[in-house]
Amino acid sequence: MPIVTIQVTREGTTPGTASLTAEEKAALIKGSSQLLLDVLGKPLESTFVVIEEVDTDNWGWGGLPVQEFRRRRAAQTG
Repeated sequence: MPIVTIQVTREGTTPGTASLTAEEKAALIKGSSQLLLDVLGKPLESTFVVIEEVDTDNWGWGGLPVQEFRRRRAAQTG
């Protein structure tokens, strides 16, 4: 019984949203389950998919909180 955990940032994919849509989550579940069927032969009904949305203040990148990392990177390229 495979268990897949997908972590995504709680930012949404379109302006004004703060999380993934129900349709995006359904697509992630379907695609992950299909991948395990195709690669490992695991039946769809035996695969569990968990989606965790992580607030941006709860993760970092390059030794910095992600928002600060993005600000610095934008300043360097802009």
